[in-house]
Amino acid sequence: MSFLSALYADSITVLDGSKIIEALQNSYGDRAAKRGTAWLNLMVPDSSSLENENLVKVNRFFNTFHFIDDIELWGVNNYWATPVEFIGVNGGDCEDYSIAKYFTLLELGIADEKMRITMVKALHLNQYHMVLAYYETPASIPLILDNIDGDIKPANERNDLIPVFSFNGSQLWLNKERGSSVLSGTSSRLKRWQDLRQRINTAKLKQPKIKLEF
Repeated sequence: MSFLSALYADSITVLDGSKIIEALQNSYGDRAAKRGTAWLNLMVPDSSSLENENLVKVNRFFNTFHFIDDIELWGVNNYWATPVEFIGVNGGDCEDYSIAKYFTLLELGIADEKMRITMVKALHLNQYHMVLAYYETPASIPLILDNIDGDIKPANERNDLIPVFSFNGSQLWLNKERGSSVLSGTSSRLKRWQDLRQRINTAKLKQPKIKLEF
């Protein structure tokens, strides 16, 4: 598995499944290790699977995790957990769902340019929210993978969401109006994204303030 290959074209870093399970076991316990095993099994390539089928199974898998605010879980505001941390603690907030789905779909062979982690204004909640958008082609209406609405829907059926900005492994876009985005440089401009990229393959996993094992 090579998460960082999508982020750094000149560097291929292979994640060792057995080390991931060991780290989950040591840091978070037996149930975390079992979730890690299920995650690794989810990412086993299947040449017969269509991209839309992978979207559905990844969206469904992560939407079973518990939603909890960062300040309650981690004791800090706006912490972007790595997929292993999210899986380990069994929950997180909207950024964590979107980031975990993004990296998992990369592993399943979906190209980086087809995905954008997207910050939106959620009108029903009257707050900012994060989702993952999938573009079958550059001109396609994106499909939205969301932890609030578990059904994958095209963006034009999600009138409750107003895009603000979006990014992937290389690019950053700003949304000037609904349905229109403008390329605004590289995603390295986002400090939290840069921090996440630096932590993605580390063996050091953050410990939560509370336990989500029920």
